[in-house]
Amino acid sequence: MDIRRLRYFLVLADELHFGRAANRLAISQPPLSVSIRQLEETIGVKLFERSHQKVQLTAAGEALVPAAQALIDRMNHTMHQVRDVDKGVTGHLRIGFVGALLYQGLPALLQHFQQSRASLQLNMLELNSKDQLSELAHGNLDVGFVHASRLPDGLSSLLFSSEELVACLPQHHPLANQPMLKLHTLRDERFIVFSRQISPYYYDRIQSLCFTAGLDPDIRCEARHWLSVLSLVAQGFGVALVPASLRHSAMAGVSFVALEEGAMLSQAYCIWKTEDQRPVLAAFIAAVRHAVEHPQTGLLTQDNICQATE
Repeated sequence: MDIRRLRYFLVLADELHFGRAANRLAISQPPLSVSIRQLEETIGVKLFERSHQKVQLTAAGEALVPAAQALIDRMNHTMHQVRDVDKGVTGHLRIGFVGALLYQGLPALLQHFQQSRASLQLNMLELNSKDQLSELAHGNLDVGFVHASRLPDGLSSLLFSSEELVACLPQHHPLANQPMLKLHTLRDERFIVFSRQISPYYYDRIQSLCFTAGLDPDIRCEARHWLSVLSLVAQGFGVALVPASLRHSAMAGVSFVALEEGAMLSQAYCIWKTEDQRPVLAAFIAAVRHAVEHPQTGLLTQDNICQATE
């Protein structure tokens, strides 16, 4: 059924006068008369009683008014939904993240992104970097935030943050109150890390930094999440090298000490499937890029947020 004819019908049903209805529709009267006649032929009933004195709805016409209005309203709603999908303001995004990103501006970014997108559904899932890569490959995630620079083919990436690593020590450790220390001074300590199986990039990164500093880390404990690392340090199981933003975790029983060695960085990347061209994902990546390139917006509050790169 032609929606335009239904619109003409509703205006005529409201005005009950062909001249006034035509003026309201900004058309001449003959096309209006033709459209109403064609609508009646399509439905197979007479919708109006016409005379020189007046135009009046038939019983069938009166029954059509609410149904036609509901159909047009439904069509308008559908058109708005389609346009919103095309603009990337509605849809569904499944977002993976490593725990450290909770202290590097990610929550503020997500909240800001959704403020003007009430119909957008964001689902967040904390996973280590390796698991995020697997979930992306299997289509269970749309975008991830990972500690991994070596990515499989078919993924695009955007540098989200780059920050210094610091030593995380038990609160009562002899070096806990030092303003700064050399990594080599931890040569006799037990280390807490992510296992190579869980986060190969981070495990290899810690190993490489330690070897460069002249120590072979005594790894006694492996964890899956950053807060688990901090909790294990607090309980005296060892020391760890962690992103500086974890100072904001408010974990009791630990101290964070800067390292004298420079260029010990923890980098986080936003990643997604290159072939995924959905407008909602493109809008999200654009928001991430803008937040990174314009830290003055306050979405990413850490001083060490770096510029975005492909």
